[in-house]
Amino acid sequence: MTESLLAVRGLGKHFVSGNETVPVIDKLSFTLGQGQSLALTGRSGSGKSTVLNLLCGLELPDAGTIVMHGQVFEAGGAATRQKAAAWATLRRQHIGVVFQEANLMPALSLLENVRFRAQLAGRDAANSEDWLTRLGIGELARRYPDQVSGGQRQRAALAMVFAMEPALILADEPTGSLDRHTADEVIQALFELQARYGCSLILATHDAELAAGCQQHLDLGHLSAL
Repeated sequence: MTESLLAVRGLGKHFVSGNETVPVIDKLSFTLGQGQSLALTGRSGSGKSTVLNLLCGLELPDAGTIVMHGQVFEAGGAATRQKAAAWATLRRQHIGVVFQEANLMPALSLLENVRFRAQLAGRDAANSEDWLTRLGIGELARRYPDQVSGGQRQRAALAMVFAMEPALILADEPTGSLDRHTADEVIQALFELQARYGCSLILATHDAELAAGCQQHLDLGHLSAL
């Protein structure tokens, strides 16, 4: 039986616009086992990015519970310093986030970016260049982000994530700014390495082909229509 890494129970989030309360996520529940993958789909505005932000503590829920890597986060109450510190530790050590635009530090080379992320997570950075090689850009290790293509920057972003040895990867439209051919190569690398190293993956996408590569599928647009 697959051990559960993440359990979401009755998750809710709303925003206030003027005098109106706008629900974005309502009573969302699911579980994700260690090494499993889940696709979040739905139209723009259905809450895909909001869910990812809630799952890494960048936003706090208005309702529900998140059980992540053995820690329990319940909605309600003040945003305490202890809660913020617990989320920060999880993000630093156990949650790798891949954005639509590669989140690289421009003053560091690709290799230095990967080393920094590994060290931040408390991992051995000695294999940083190997991760770039596994992702097909080892020869670009000492170039800076503005000296490589968008697809190469996204591969470097994946190298950063895998170098930290995450328990969970959250990918928010990671190929949305790439052409189809480059996007296919990047997502194939993501799926292959995720399966090989046994980390879990939640992929937010509007692309049905990408969603089909995941073991589970959750359509937020469908849920919000119920």
